[in-house]
Amino acid sequence: MSAPARTARLGVLALAMINVASIVSARNLPVMAEYGWSMLVLFALSIAVFLVPVSMAAAELGTAFPRDGGVYAWVKEAFGGRTGFLAVWCDYAENVAWFPTVLSFIAASLAYAIDPALATDKTYLVVVMLVFFWGTTAAALLGVRTSSTIGAVGTVAGSILPALLVVGLGAAFLLRGDASQIPFSAGALVPEVQLDDLAFLGGVILLFTGMEMAGFHARDTRDPGRTVPRAIALAVAITVTFSVLGSLFMAFVLPQQEISLVSGTMELFSRVLETFSAGWLLAPLALVVAIGGIAHLTPWILGPATGVAVVAREGLAPSRLGRVNRNDVPVALLVVQGVAGSVFALLFVVVPSVSTSYWMLSAVTAQVIVAMYALVFASVIRLRYTRPEVLRPYRIPGGLPGVWLVGGLGLLGCGVSFFLGFVPPSQLATGDTAGYVLLLALATLVLSLPPFVFAFLTRRRTRADAVVPAR
Repeated sequence: MSAPARTARLGVLALAMINVASIVSARNLPVMAEYGWSMLVLFALSIAVFLVPVSMAAAELGTAFPRDGGVYAWVKEAFGGRTGFLAVWCDYAENVAWFPTVLSFIAASLAYAIDPALATDKTYLVVVMLVFFWGTTAAALLGVRTSSTIGAVGTVAGSILPALLVVGLGAAFLLRGDASQIPFSAGALVPEVQLDDLAFLGGVILLFTGMEMAGFHARDTRDPGRTVPRAIALAVAITVTFSVLGSLFMAFVLPQQEISLVSGTMELFSRVLETFSAGWLLAPLALVVAIGGIAHLTPWILGPATGVAVVAREGLAPSRLGRVNRNDVPVALLVVQGVAGSVFALLFVVVPSVSTSYWMLSAVTAQVIVAMYALVFASVIRLRYTRPEVLRPYRIPGGLPGVWLVGGLGLLGCGVSFFLGFVPPSQLATGDTAGYVLLLALATLVLSLPPFVFAFLTRRRTRADAVVPAR
């Protein structure tokens, strides 16, 4: 029996906002603000080798194979179910390392409503992070409707409002006549070429992850061939504009050595509000940003876990992982995710500084998610050969050379990002280089390993069932 038809209700703007809500966050701006004017060149490079290719690949795959599961469905179509499982598992596992970075931003933002000094207090950060993490996990147990409602609030309060404020307050700071912390010169546009100075470039992928979201909802549009590509183009324009302007204005206001990867956004608010004698606005603003961050986090806790549950019900993972409560929520996966995320949150206690903890978790996140994107780029190339007969309402232009160019650029971007992720950034105190690389490699391996373990155990069980015992 075919699946029931859906009511087409998403237009270009609505679909674009799904991407924007998934990507845009003031939390990401300090990463690129560290580079000053040279961020413009680095942004251009990242857009060319990652953002544009993933947008085009998602548009083609989402319109050619508009099925439930998004990335899982695309990669499964190209390489089979187990590889599709690996792709969706990477999406689930990278969240385990990503959650503490969002939670630390929430905790640091909340500190500015209480005492800004707490933003660098490791004990405070970890306690608040764990309280909110398990609180949002409990909220997710109520089901997707509750998560979506909370997430809708988070889109406005946690992403759009802080984004507009960063740009607006930064512009007001300069218009007032205050000096920029990064005076312009042609030479300032050229990034440092030392390897450790380019380490943050590996994390720029985190600024643009989520651009494939519109492809997930191709079935919810009336004309995917027109709507999905246009929505992705609009989302790219909004995302790039905000990312560049927000990072640049942060660099204008805050000295490079004072930019915190965790609380940099609130530091900017604090600095500018004080210059306008409006410091009293900082506490309520911090509260709004923190609450918005919590709301934005909730749908992500449930989404990838639901995808893995589908895989479990198809027999590619232990069936108990696919069991759901009366709200159709995979409880076991949420508990596993909560425990693992809590362990990663404790990294804030054992590493030298809060910014270093934040960066290492971001680097682990990028290392895992880059595998998923590499599989997407490989899929868009392979499916042109294995499924040429499938109607593609949107096709990457240029025929096979065009799809190889787009997919090849994306794979190159993923490879460079993966390599740079293991380079300790010179801007942060990461301790012993060998220890840093070993810890990062170990975390990446542990997070990526379960699909291979499940596949091995399944093969062993199948062989054992095939053996008929002697009587």
